[in-house]
Amino acid sequence: MRKTGGIWFLLAALAIFNGAIRTLFILPAFGEQTAHVIGTLIFLLFQFIVIYFFIRKASITETSELIKIRVFWVIISIIFEFIFGHFVMGHSWEKLFADYNILKARLWSLVLLNNLAAPLITGKYFLPNKVEAS
Repeated sequence: MRKTGGIWFLLAALAIFNGAIRTLFILPAFGEQTAHVIGTLIFLLFQFIVIYFFIRKASITETSELIKIRVFWVIISIIFEFIFGHFVMGHSWEKLFADYNILKARLWSLVLLNNLAAPLITGKYFLPNKVEAS
């Protein structure tokens, strides 16, 4: 689980970097909502790539192990989002909860969905040994 935690920290750093790039370059050109969508889509791509290389390099093929990884990443992401978002970034609880409203094009839920899906997709469809049920 230590490596899984390390990859999660890499993903968190990547998300923060992505947010800075979005704020500096995408936001001025496109406005808040479009910048949010573009930034989220870019992050989803990079997140999937990092997860793909991690699962591939670690050769994790057991379904039970992939499930543990993805659940861990989702739980720690939610905890981090609320603690970092509220206490470090100063966002209100309302704003943090609003980021889960996909009907208003708030796409944070897609990041969590990617955390859930990417390990299993990688293990099942991209690894030479494929996922074995356990």
